[in-house]
Amino acid sequence: MFGSRKETSVDPALEQVKTIIAPGAIIDGPLTTQDSARIDGTVNGNVTISGALIVGQEGKIAGTVSAVNAYIAGEVTGNISAPQGKVEISDTGKVIGDVSCKGIIIDENAVFSGQCDMTGVDKSSAEIAKERAVADKAENSEAESKESEDKAEENKEENKEENKEENK
Repeated sequence: MFGSRKETSVDPALEQVKTIIAPGAIIDGPLTTQDSARIDGTVNGNVTISGALIVGQEGKIAGTVSAVNAYIAGEVTGNISAPQGKVEISDTGKVIGDVSCKGIIIDENAVFSGQCDMTGVDKSSAEIAKERAVADKAENSEAESKESEDKAEENKEENKEENKEENK
């Protein structure tokens, strides 16, 4: 009646954030939650999250981080582990430490100083490409050998016909 109602959709992961460390809050010691968490304050200690972790632009963590998924827009000094999930470092994010995850996204202008270990990946992309090349080569050589067999068979037939004509 008063105009169309604009529907706003919120990312389901953000809807379920049950633990929020507000800007200005400081935690000295470990932080463990059973749900997703958003940190806009400072945590000086290890962080263990059973869901998704969001580190806001003002958020800072000095310690090891373990979560299902991690979105970093602030600063993390320490290793991040998300072995079955994804780590995303936004353009304002800064990670100083190693990352272990199944998938990683690093935006332009993000800072990442450390090593990344991709879990759940049995073979490197180079190994997979090499196997594909070998399979393609084998497939092509099979096709070529089949082609040469067919030509040889055709030549035999032609020779038989020529011999018959000569014998007449």
